[in-house]
Amino acid sequence: MIHKTAVIHPNAQLDPTASVGPYAVIDGNVIVGANCKIGPHVYLTGHTTIGAQNIFHAGAVIGDAPQDLKYKDEPTRLRIGDQNVFREHVTVHRSNKLEEDTVIGSNNFFMVNSHLGHNVTIGNHVIIANGALLAGHVSLADRVFISGNCLIHQFVRIGTLALMQGGAGISKDLPPFTIARGDNGICGLNVVGLRRAGFTAEQRLELKKLYHALFRSGERFKAAISSAQAIYQTEAAAVMLDFVKGSKRGICADVGKASGNDES
Repeated sequence: MIHKTAVIHPNAQLDPTASVGPYAVIDGNVIVGANCKIGPHVYLTGHTTIGAQNIFHAGAVIGDAPQDLKYKDEPTRLRIGDQNVFREHVTVHRSNKLEEDTVIGSNNFFMVNSHLGHNVTIGNHVIIANGALLAGHVSLADRVFISGNCLIHQFVRIGTLALMQGGAGISKDLPPFTIARGDNGICGLNVVGLRRAGFTAEQRLELKKLYHALFRSGERFKAAISSAQAIYQTEAAAVMLDFVKGSKRGICADVGKASGNDES
């Protein structure tokens, strides 16, 4: 189960069912759960706790120090849930302060060369495609899809079932159920994601109307939120409204009706 060329610190805690490939390196404060597969040249370091059935492909670097000049080698942490896949050369950094961890949930898929910066929080069933870069303190809710080569500024929040088109870049919050396009733009609802998540046609239609009320009504944004709260009161609408009300960085703006993503 453990290749003879792997270098494992005697203080590292590996479940007996974990497998470790050639030239992998595992440092002393790492805990690895059941049935994890650690591929060749993987580096697991820092105060990192890894759940069950995670897969680390060649060259992944997990738990290394944050890229933060304020960091002074404190024993900060990274926590990883279950059944995640980390493809080749994925990098995940531990947090930059003791009172806050970098946290990854379960059933996520991180593709080649994607990067998760310090203090990020990732939910469950998230997909991050090749070359996407998440800066420090970014927060992704469940079922987010980040396409290839996307850029996410530090402290940005992305709501559930949101999607970023390839090459998009955002420095403002991306509301739930929406699609990011270009720089800080949104272009409608993630209809495919909503369907796959089991949202009915009636639920999708209501979210479409709410989207129009918030982003295309022409009202000032705070006034649009206030008006929408009196009309849209379902659970999905509440998720959208609570997210936009709680934004501190501002919300990505609609790029116009010509976007072509207006179906229900």
